[in-house]
Amino acid sequence: MPKNSKDLQTPTQVADTVIDIDVEEEMSSAFLEYAYSVIYSRALPDARDGLKPVQRRILFGMDELGLRPDRGYVKSSRVVGEVMGKYHPHGDTAIYDALVRLAQPFSMRVPLVDGHGNFGSLDDGPAASRYTEARMAPAALLMTQTLDEDTVDMVPNYDDQLLQPEVLPAAYPNLLVNGASGIAVGMATNIAPHNMGEVIAAARHLLDNPGATVEDLMRFVPGPDLPGGGRIVGLDGIRDAYRTGRGSFRTRATVRIENVTPRRKGIVVTELPYLVGPEKVIAKLKTQVQAKKLQGIADVKDLTDRHKGLQLVIEVKNGFNPEAVLAQLYKQTPMEESFGINNVALVDGQPRTLGLRELLAVYVDFRCEVVRRRTEFRLRKRQERLHLVEGLLLAILDIDEVIQLIRSSDDTAEARTRLMQVFDLSELQANYILELQLRRLTKFSRIELETERDDLLRAIEELQAILADEALLRRVVSDELAAVAKEHATPRRTVLLESEAAAAMTPAAPLEVADDPVTVVLSATGLVARVPRGEDTPSVLSRDDVRAAGAGRVDHDALASVVASTARGTVGLVTSTGRLVRLSVVDLPALPGSDALGMAGGAPLAAFTELAGGERPLALVRVEGAEDSPGLALATAGGVVKRVRPDYPGGKDSFEVITLADGDELVGAVELATGEEDLVFVTDAAALLTYSASLVRPQGRSGSGVAGIKVPEGQRVLGFAAVPAASEDAMVVTVAGSSGALPGTDAGTVKVTPLSAYPAKGRATAGVRCHRLLKGEDGLMLAWVGADPRAVDATGRAVELPEPTERRDGSGTGVSAPIAAIG
Repeated sequence: MPKNSKDLQTPTQVADTVIDIDVEEEMSSAFLEYAYSVIYSRALPDARDGLKPVQRRILFGMDELGLRPDRGYVKSSRVVGEVMGKYHPHGDTAIYDALVRLAQPFSMRVPLVDGHGNFGSLDDGPAASRYTEARMAPAALLMTQTLDEDTVDMVPNYDDQLLQPEVLPAAYPNLLVNGASGIAVGMATNIAPHNMGEVIAAARHLLDNPGATVEDLMRFVPGPDLPGGGRIVGLDGIRDAYRTGRGSFRTRATVRIENVTPRRKGIVVTELPYLVGPEKVIAKLKTQVQAKKLQGIADVKDLTDRHKGLQLVIEVKNGFNPEAVLAQLYKQTPMEESFGINNVALVDGQPRTLGLRELLAVYVDFRCEVVRRRTEFRLRKRQERLHLVEGLLLAILDIDEVIQLIRSSDDTAEARTRLMQVFDLSELQANYILELQLRRLTKFSRIELETERDDLLRAIEELQAILADEALLRRVVSDELAAVAKEHATPRRTVLLESEAAAAMTPAAPLEVADDPVTVVLSATGLVARVPRGEDTPSVLSRDDVRAAGAGRVDHDALASVVASTARGTVGLVTSTGRLVRLSVVDLPALPGSDALGMAGGAPLAAFTELAGGERPLALVRVEGAEDSPGLALATAGGVVKRVRPDYPGGKDSFEVITLADGDELVGAVELATGEEDLVFVTDAAALLTYSASLVRPQGRSGSGVAGIKVPEGQRVLGFAAVPAASEDAMVVTVAGSSGALPGTDAGTVKVTPLSAYPAKGRATAGVRCHRLLKGEDGLMLAWVGADPRAVDATGRAVELPEPTERRDGSGTGVSAPIAAIG
């Protein structure tokens, strides 16, 4: 530092090194230079090959290293070092980040790098470059092929030591296929990925029809095709972008609603919006649930793996509409995202906003130029070769003189000159002959050369025809694009939905399940479900009521019991041990009436209540609003009958409805509608007894019942029912067989008889015979009474029953398969 002001230089001493400038002008100039550098050298893709400079240099560097798909992988750090040292004078982090993106299948619709190792996920970054390996993907070869045929201009690298391509030949429209994103100075680009097959079809149409409009091209390219699939909702913004280069659209996750457990519905997400990962969705979902902005979510599980792919399971609480919960998720989580299209790319070194037609036109013109230059290169090479072959053929015709001439020359220069004078050869031809190996001077070589000459002449003619005819040149470009599409195009992944209405699963579904009337159904094979019913359907359903509710005759399975309730109500299940178990209706799977016809989607009863060993479900009954009803009619295997008063205790999940004798069990339970129904008992000895329910006095839950039918020792009651008094529709179905046969091996004989054919008898009597046993049959295996009988086998499939017969004590007829249950 100077000690005093005398040590400071005066202005006159340094005047010759000081330049007066305008600060505003200098700042403007420097900023424009910086902005242009960012726009041209970093942030924006070229409209011809769709690549930014770093991406182009990565692919060129890998091509120079020979890292083709049929070769082994090399360390990513080696590729980064090669590119950084030779072509891209920036940090290794920027180069590796670009390399990683080129390899990510969730970022690129057609990846250009084949990565080996951890290249990251939608939620996590990649491993370091020293831990990963890479090579060119098959699509990258389409980008770099014919580089050695003078198809594009080569420009100096950053230190003028090497050459690099100004643009890659790009055998397909990469900018539209893989899209691009980048932020420059004062501008940005955001181009959506598209389907290769669709884009190439549009390019070929433009080649054949240069005057095609945007609307014509949109018949081939209806919208983006995102790497992760998903759904695009609303196409108006896409149409705007295709016309003007700017627009937006909304992407939604692809979901399905299914039973994730027998008790609970769930929303299964299999595809998410573009560049949205499951962890991002889970984090936002948890935040919204904690803030009480999302309702109805019980749990969320990420079951994604490399075999099943993305699988995000969102469990919905019982009592909530999954469709309404899904609508909340679309609004409040990244399961629905907006994508803003801004098609900015470099054209002749200048940034331009391009619509679909302009993007394709730039590529088509570029590709035609590439093919033209390639054709010129190939023509030039073949003409040069033809020139040499023709000279060689001239020499072979008089090979002895050629050899003598060369031997008699003092040096190469003299030999060259004499060859050119004697045989009228060019200097190029003379040099080629001088360098020729003697082994080529055979008769066979002459034949080969003549064949090669003819092939070269044909090839030259074809190449000249392409250069002379613009239409033929465009046809070559079109055919090459078609070949690329045939080999590399894949089916569309993203579903396009025209409007919000098309995307909605249900219009304005309420969030919570309404307490609407439903019918709870128990099938003969133990499946349970709820189906909607009308407001005027009776609380105790007859068989006709069941059919009217949409759960009558079925193609698969049969109905063992039905009861009316509400979606948020409670019903009771009577079991063979004399228990009544409460079931929450909202926990049961909800089925539309059409599905209920086959119990499609019904869940096993065991998922909703735990039954002891040997305990069997018998019937569903009402436990709410049943105080004024006649109650239940129960029958035991020992012949006891009981009418239970509906004074059910509150606050208990299960309770006894009958006191059973040791060794006895319930075989039937029916909810009475009037108290005047006919009770029907059928024993395994083929005895049937029917009398009015009014003959049985109602009892409390602790009562043990009264004698219902006289059952001799060693016999038991098989079937019990309560049917409307003097019913004309009720049928008695009995199945006889041998008790010694293995289950499922003996179909036995079956008889269907109207109940009206059997006379009523007094309570506690033995009844009348209902089925005459044949030789080899020792009793009834199954008995059922009711209207519209339906038989099923052990798998729930229907077994056709014989026609009804009026012979009440007749024998049965054979059926196609063993009957497991009747409903």
